[in-house]
Amino acid sequence: QLQLVEYGGSSVQSGGSLRLSCAASGFSIYYRAVAWFRQAPGKGREGVSCISSSGRSSNYAEFAEDRFTISRDNDNDTVYLQMDNMKPDDTALYYCAAEGGSFPVGRCTDYVQRGAAAMDYWGKGTLVTVSS
Repeated sequence: QLQLVEYGGSSVQSGGSLRLSCAASGFSIYYRAVAWFRQAPGKGREGVSCISSSGRSSNYAEFAEDRFTISRDNDNDTVYLQMDNMKPDDTALYYCAAEGGSFPVGRCTDYVQRGAAAMDYWGKGTLVTVSS
């Protein structure tokens, strides 16, 4: 079964940090761009960050700049999202997603243009709650 699984969601206080992990099962994300999305209660899904297959290129939403860091460990088929100086507005269900296709591009350009529509593989999400 091809799936992504997110780990690391928890409750933290404002100003705190969390690191989320996204692990692939049943397939490899080695050659695929991977992105994080989030959906806050009562709001739509929004992109957070994307990382290219090599890890040398990344993209961040404005709210994530300077606070969040995306990285990947291709040896272990895992992508991370380090979140620092967290705010109550960061409270959301966080999803990771990977580009699909037999010959993935491995870059975030499609994510930048099409957002969630660029991704074919999705996890079920991990809940992050930030209290003030």
